[in-house]
Amino acid sequence: MHKIQRTVTVVSNSKVCPQYYRLSLDAGSAVNEARPGQFIHIRVTDGVEPFFRRPFSVFRAAKTMDILYDVVGKGTEILSSRKRGDRLDVLGPLGTPFCEPAPAVRQVVMIAGGIGVAPFLIFSDFLKKKRVEKILLYGARAQAQVFDFKAFRKNGVEVFASTEDGSVGVKGRVTRLFGKIRQDPQTTMLYACGPKPMLAAVQDFAKGHRLPGQVSCEEVMACGLGACLGCSIPTVSGYKTVCHDGPVFDVHEPCF
Repeated sequence: MHKIQRTVTVVSNSKVCPQYYRLSLDAGSAVNEARPGQFIHIRVTDGVEPFFRRPFSVFRAAKTMDILYDVVGKGTEILSSRKRGDRLDVLGPLGTPFCEPAPAVRQVVMIAGGIGVAPFLIFSDFLKKKRVEKILLYGARAQAQVFDFKAFRKNGVEVFASTEDGSVGVKGRVTRLFGKIRQDPQTTMLYACGPKPMLAAVQDFAKGHRLPGQVSCEEVMACGLGACLGCSIPTVSGYKTVCHDGPVFDVHEPCF
């Protein structure tokens, strides 16, 4: 049985672009346990405020376990101040990971909105040696959310970007890039992570073209273990927890 809770050491914590940080952790054996789509639940402080842990998708698990995050509140503001050598209490890796594409799949499409790109670098690491076309469709609000995709390209991923203000790539939302997707349900597989409106658009596109896929849902979490039910979402088969039943679901399952 894998160890769920552990104390890890900060290796580095720095900005990768004006809006996003990359935190690298010496996480011991957890590095080998992490799978694409899973997350870790971090206690950002030893104090009582903020009380709840914060969930973060595993961005990469190689020599260190890395997360990508945006400073959006008190918890992530505290996390951004963590320095090399600091210790953090972590649960994980947790949750249901992405499944591998079926043998017949020839095009893997990763669709990300903003910080929703976080689970896809580790996924591209897993896909690196597979003989499939790998593309990333990345949508952001502006250039401040766009970083160097060199690591993706090194894994053989072709990256296409859109920004709502047109500062990088195509002007508009990530749906403007859906023309890059081969509409063949036998050979194309979709994977998506991002805000609910984007996931709803991916779901509609998948339904319209009968494409298989998976989506990673984002939700506020308290326990991270499926006990408190605080992150429950409606699905076609009833309410399910994002932390335990997900965060990865079949693209057709959530009710967005």
